[in-house]
Amino acid sequence: MKEFVVYIVKHLVDNPEAVKVSEVVGETTVVYELKVDQPDMGKVIGKNGRTAHAIRVLLSAVARKAGKHATLEIASTTFSC
Repeated sequence: MKEFVVYIVKHLVDNPEAVKVSEVVGETTVVYELKVDQPDMGKVIGKNGRTAHAIRVLLSAVARKAGKHATLEIASTTFSC
């Protein structure tokens, strides 16, 4: 499932090399942390959060087929103060 998230997000952003996805697998739940560069956050989140929601829905559907529950957290790799 991690490869699924990476595939989708790398096709959305301008800097695909900066996309990082970490995965924590539990007995019934999988948590994914997606990190992208700050300039690409808008592309991953989308207008009114629609793109992020669509990614989460697709990930949830794929996880359900594997008998798991999936959660996706989206974070920036660079932080501004």
